[in-house]
Amino acid sequence: MTPAQVLQFVKQKKIEFIDCRFMDFPGLWQHTTYPSSELKLSSFKEGFGFDGSSIRGWQAINESDMILVPVADTAKIDPFYDRPTLSLICDIKDPVTKKNYSRDPRSVGRKAVEYLKASKIADRAYFGPEMEFFVFDNVWYDQKINEAAYRVDSVEGIWNRGRQDITNLGYQVRQKEGYFPCPPMDTMTNLRSEMVAVMTAMGIPVECHHHEVATGGQAEIDLRFQELVHMADTCMYYKYIVKNVAARHGKVATFMPKPLFQDNGSGMHTHFSLWKGDRPLFAGKKYAGLSELGLYAIGGILKHAASLIAFTNPTTNSFKRLVPGYEAPVNLVYSSRNRSAAIRIPVYSDNPKTKRIEFRCPDSSCNPYLAFAAMTMAAIDGIKNKIHPGDPLDRDLYDLEPEEYEAIASAPTDLEEALDALEKDHRFLLEGGVFTEDVIHYWIMYKRENEVAALRQRPHPFEFCMYFDI
Repeated sequence: MTPAQVLQFVKQKKIEFIDCRFMDFPGLWQHTTYPSSELKLSSFKEGFGFDGSSIRGWQAINESDMILVPVADTAKIDPFYDRPTLSLICDIKDPVTKKNYSRDPRSVGRKAVEYLKASKIADRAYFGPEMEFFVFDNVWYDQKINEAAYRVDSVEGIWNRGRQDITNLGYQVRQKEGYFPCPPMDTMTNLRSEMVAVMTAMGIPVECHHHEVATGGQAEIDLRFQELVHMADTCMYYKYIVKNVAARHGKVATFMPKPLFQDNGSGMHTHFSLWKGDRPLFAGKKYAGLSELGLYAIGGILKHAASLIAFTNPTTNSFKRLVPGYEAPVNLVYSSRNRSAAIRIPVYSDNPKTKRIEFRCPDSSCNPYLAFAAMTMAAIDGIKNKIHPGDPLDRDLYDLEPEEYEAIASAPTDLEEALDALEKDHRFLLEGGVFTEDVIHYWIMYKRENEVAALRQRPHPFEFCMYFDI
């Protein structure tokens, strides 16, 4: 909708409140709500003022004033509020310069699209993330000076198989056997269908939903591909809908990558393609039906994979998932069908319009604006500099000889290693002013101080198992 159409829509639907959404630096949605009478045509240019110093990773207190500028074509009726409410995603601007705020993740995503078009390589970048999550029946966790503990529970968790209770019906999903079981084993079918119904009603295109590999309520809802910024917007609505539908059924959804020990974690395999007009640029006659340009895009992503992962897998918990043995793509190679490779080329169809690459490292804890922008910049760098990815690896990686396996590059083993890689390798992200030195520097500093160091300083419960009697 245009701004004028939004105002007309508000009147027609008797909308009472306007909920303005925006993304903080690490990747959580924030919101503030206004009576609908406050939304005027001028609001779409002048915006609404707010305190930017109270948002994680943003302004200092002496320069706190910022502006929320609603984006008309993101308007959606919110299905979770009691009073008629219209949601609008907002861009962030500086009230003095009137320029887009460089640390606004959505601004970074828009600049990546603008740079792609200016490069003349392509005019559209399409993304199709497979966002996985867990739905638990309850959760508790705490960290105190003298104790640390967590517990998640699910009626379908394998750990409940021996529970002597009349409510236990014995249909628990075995570890690593959660992929596609029918009800009653799959207890989440109706819940996922409701999530999809809400998404569809809000104009979000969905392809399918299903149970995922892990026990304990792991799920996936697949989105139809969209352009970069629209898809990042959709990812945020997706998380919002999943969490709120679960909550109204007395359950809790989490996009934490690895909440369960010894079972598969939740990833966000990201399908990616570039187009120019109506022409899919990754389709050709090279390996697996790719074009030479598509191979160069793979080359760029693999070359910069370690630094990319600082954005696509940005939590300390992300690296509990990126370990061998759980279908995790820890090997920085590409293949047409090998799911242990960092990049896979799907071969389900010969239609050139479906030709894409799948970057399998990302997880749903990422800030999608930053993750998709960084992927696009790595692909552009590969295309511009004709970085060939080398030969594909179609063999089972776990059957390789030790010396063969050791020659394969691996993903970073923890967040600190990924941040170190980003610190050394980020020049490609600065092209066209898409990312800035300030954004890169502050991302690294924020993550090191607030996450890496914070975790390092705390005793881990398993350390008591290993060392208490030392």
